Amino acid sequence: MSGPAFKNWQTIQDEVLRRIHAREWPPGHVIPGEVALAREFGCARATVNRALRALADAGILERRRKAGTRVALHPVSKATVDIPVIRREIEDRGRAYDYRLLTRETAPPPPRVQAELGLNGAAPCLHVTALHSADGAPYVHEDRWISLATVPQAAEADFTTVSANEWLLTTAPYTHGDITFAAEGAAHPAAEILTCPEGTPVFVIARITWDHGRAITTVRLTYAPGYRVRSEIGPATL
Repeated sequence: MSGPAFKNWQTIQDEVLRRIHAREWPPGHVIPGEVALAREFGCARATVNRALRALADAGILERRRKAGTRVALHPVSKATVDIPVIRREIEDRGRAYDYRLLTRETAPPPPRVQAELGLNGAAPCLHVTALHSADGAPYVHEDRWISLATVPQAAEADFTTVSANEWLLTTAPYTHGDITFAAEGAAHPAAEILTCPEGTPVFVIARITWDHGRAITTVRLTYAPGYRVRSEIGPATL
């Protein structure tokens, strides 16, 4: 099968997936080694290695030293979650975006936020709350704390026209984060701002982002009733 069709790692990945889906290589099957595959596909071993690593990262293959590479018995698809710009999310749905800063203050965060951001009680943070709207209706309430120890320039940022969500994504790049999705009863003050009774079922995202070992921000996003999450299943999913 050597030839120009297998000169990059993506085409090799596609061929490996084809063989798995066709059960030429069934679950648990040990596939040929990198040297053999490189010879078959007429490419460098490093190209094969990258294709197999990508499939292992996706949970399709299992790779073990001295035991070779086998098709996973129980493939587990792994999801990558991007942090969206809320404005773009609304506009991509064909709706008109509006933003309103509700409160802004510099203050020591409460104990829960201190623990999340890894700060002591004296460390100041910027507390920002805002409402993002779609077609004039409440869309999501944003309740955010920003660590001024990590992002000191946030103290001077103007969040009246550009949201903290959008400002941080362009100003303070993150290396990793923690995210939680939950269905909860709407609580004050988000319920009042979203114009729904307290206790109404709503979708909530709680997120912390980090710049290596320093926390950047923790945010709680409470979406208006009726919000739906849409995702896609990639081609590497079995």
